[in-house]
Amino acid sequence: MSLPPPAPNQTFCRVSALEAGHAIARLAWIVDGVDENVKADLPVLCFLVQHPTNGQKFLFDLGIRKDWDTGLPAHLVQWVINTLRFETRVPLDIVESLAKGDAKPSDITHVCISHIHFDHIGHSALFPTSKFLAGEGARFLVENGYPKVPESVFPVDTFPEGRTTFLNPEGWPALGPFPHALDFYGDGSLYIVDAGHGHIPGHLNLLVRTSADGGWIYCAADSVHDWSLLTGDAKIGRHPIFGCAHHDVGAAEEHIGRVKTLMKENPRLKVILAHDAPWYRENKDGPAFWPDAIESL
Repeated sequence: MSLPPPAPNQTFCRVSALEAGHAIARLAWIVDGVDENVKADLPVLCFLVQHPTNGQKFLFDLGIRKDWDTGLPAHLVQWVINTLRFETRVPLDIVESLAKGDAKPSDITHVCISHIHFDHIGHSALFPTSKFLAGEGARFLVENGYPKVPESVFPVDTFPEGRTTFLNPEGWPALGPFPHALDFYGDGSLYIVDAGHGHIPGHLNLLVRTSADGGWIYCAADSVHDWSLLTGDAKIGRHPIFGCAHHDVGAAEEHIGRVKTLMKENPRLKVILAHDAPWYRENKDGPAFWPDAIESL
């Protein structure tokens, strides 16, 4: 179940964190046994992966768009505010975070969207030359999105037409504890991992080799929203008002179990969640963020 060992002259990538908004959520939406008035300030983290030889810049997620309250369908905005009771703010969007390292949207070769919730899709129109990647499970949701289906909370223009590839993981081989993963560059440096349908159909994670001798980073997206779910100190929340953060709790728990196995069997692996509040507090404004990079274990 352990990850593939380094090959001779193993290629590895540089990974930088980027800030792209904050969602202040009710913790009871995430974990069980919590008072519904307790809030959690969840950073929205994106990741820039740079390949050392082909010059490509691979961006994992776009965060929250700056004009989310006017640029998204009104009923989606009201659902986020009134039902989920999120408080959303975007002091820096993804374009502004990239600019801190003198990078522009036109520099981004690929944009991989982990899943199609509003705090991850950003605004694809701001990346007019990038190729977009998404999980096959997201295709149906966006093709039958708003306004084609008026009640849908997934806009039909989430992905740019003609520049989007929906990745079907069924033919991908197993990798470590995961049933399906794609060796994106073919050199063992970057894997797109099928995260199943637990959180939402089409959910993808990212596994990046960060050193020539065995270091890794696992970008878990929304497979886990809070570290207590990985430590076993809490279970997934199911609230009568806010609902649940996951589409299929059983499948979500299975994938969380796989991430636990990954951590146990690979001591030089760093797991970072898309809303990793402890990691963000420890690293904010530090060298883990672009234009610098996350240090490899």
